[in-house]
Amino acid sequence: QVQVVESGGGLVQAGGSLRLSCAASGSISSINAMGWFRQAPGKQRELVADIISGSKTVYADSVKGRFTVSRENAKNMVYLQMNSLKPEDTAVYYCRLKCNGWIDYWGQGTQVTVSS
Repeated sequence: QVQVVESGGGLVQAGGSLRLSCAASGSISSINAMGWFRQAPGKQRELVADIISGSKTVYADSVKGRFTVSRENAKNMVYLQMNSLKPEDTAVYYCRLKCNGWIDYWGQGTQVTVSS
């Protein structure tokens, strides 16, 4: 069993910052990627930021220069530092762990709301 748990969401004014954390635990043999996706009401889930094979980072164009993804390998944790938040960043943010032969495991999601 693999567990993925996010934390750190909340309500913030436009221009503010939030930091999301994600902790993975359980029977993890090898991590291929850890990252963040989000889903706004009425929209499909989309990639926000990802760390692949421990070092390669990928960002959605809409968050480049504002969001930073980082990993703490020893603790199987991934973080998302979100700065200069905009109302359009409002969504449920999900942590995705890809491991054990490229299997995806998802957290339950954490709500981020940015007020204008």
